[in-house]
Amino acid sequence: SETGHGGAGVAVGLSAPTGPMAAANAYRQAEQALSVARRRGRTLVEHEDVAAGSVLPLLADDAVRAFADGLLRALREHDATGRGDLVASLRAWLARHGQWDAAAADLGVHRHTLRYRMRRVEEILGRSLDDADVRMELWLALKATSASQGE
Repeated sequence: SETGHGGAGVAVGLSAPTGPMAAANAYRQAEQALSVARRRGRTLVEHEDVAAGSVLPLLADDAVRAFADGLLRALREHDATGRGDLVASLRAWLARHGQWDAAAADLGVHRHTLRYRMRRVEEILGRSLDDADVRMELWLALKATSASQGE
């Protein structure tokens, strides 16, 4: 729990031990740990605790969220028109590692409908889902935006 003077909460993020030549990196580590401490309502978080666990806490970074929002914006705008749920389809397809039948079943649609939606995702984004880096970026973007929206 956070405690502090006059009711104001205090949270501390600690970097890994470092020398003066690596001060900028230590500062980034401390900022990441502080961000995790605030989200978890904790007084102290060490970067070593963040680095040893999941990468997901790092996705709450403002720059990551901005990247994620930018990457997914066109898909969300498409979904807002009511012409298909591309974001949910992409999430299901990635979560099922590209397994058409399993992802389609999760969504309650035919696998051909899901294939069509994934082609639309590629067309709208101008990127190929055959590229592992693209899939990784999209998965992280989905995780970052769902974490910031409390999903």
